[in-house]
Amino acid sequence: MNTVRLDIDEDTAVAVVTLDRPARLNAVDLEMVAELTHVWRKLRFDDSVRAVVLTGSGERAFCTGIDRDAVVPQPSSPYMQDDPLLGLGPKANGLWKPVVAAVRGMACGGAFYLLGESEFVVADTTATFFDPHTTYGMVSAYESVLMAQRMPYGEVARMVLMGTAERISARRAHDVGLVSQLTPEGEALAEAVRCAAVIASHPPEGVQGTVRALWAAEEAARAQAFAQAPHLIALGNLPAERQAELFAARRVGFEVR
Repeated sequence: MNTVRLDIDEDTAVAVVTLDRPARLNAVDLEMVAELTHVWRKLRFDDSVRAVVLTGSGERAFCTGIDRDAVVPQPSSPYMQDDPLLGLGPKANGLWKPVVAAVRGMACGGAFYLLGESEFVVADTTATFFDPHTTYGMVSAYESVLMAQRMPYGEVARMVLMGTAERISARRAHDVGLVSQLTPEGEALAEAVRCAAVIASHPPEGVQGTVRALWAAEEAARAQAFAQAPHLIALGNLPAERQAELFAARRVGFEVR
């Protein structure tokens, strides 16, 4: 695999899945989607793995969403949109082993597909969270739905509507519940692995059943919201060339709160 690393510790029964495109801030291309799908499905059948940690390579970013150079052909109908990121996460691939996310640096846009399908998030003090969709003329649909199940409505609304004008600091993310634990710089991965090892020490049937129950608690609302997303995206997104113009002229400098 070229864009994802998989490391398994047989002693602790913990697998570490690393997004491995640091030069592109771990942005997701179609190859990464395919490789992550393969990894999640592989882990479904590996009984030596009882818990998973998901992280990004390098110091600058956990993941910055879909790579702007990735070409995703779309149907012409406003009622259909093909979103390759819908198959990105563990739950989308039927993996009910617990996943702990370890975040360092930026997590934005499509990163929320992954954070939204993780059981909880451990972040270090360098972590920042934002959603650039509206700035570049795009509808934040799936990301908003997933984050609305993690954060208070007003906090999600502010993040997605402010776009690139504002980032949520690690401290603020912890205060509003997106991040369950804040660590000193560079220690998020080690702490996430420690948590995963504790979880992996418990009988897996009970753990996986609990994960499934937690996901089911809000599954109906999520499914209904997701059903609205394709045509909202098709109707609300600017043409791709206009999005590219806005992206090329993107502002620098962010307020961190």
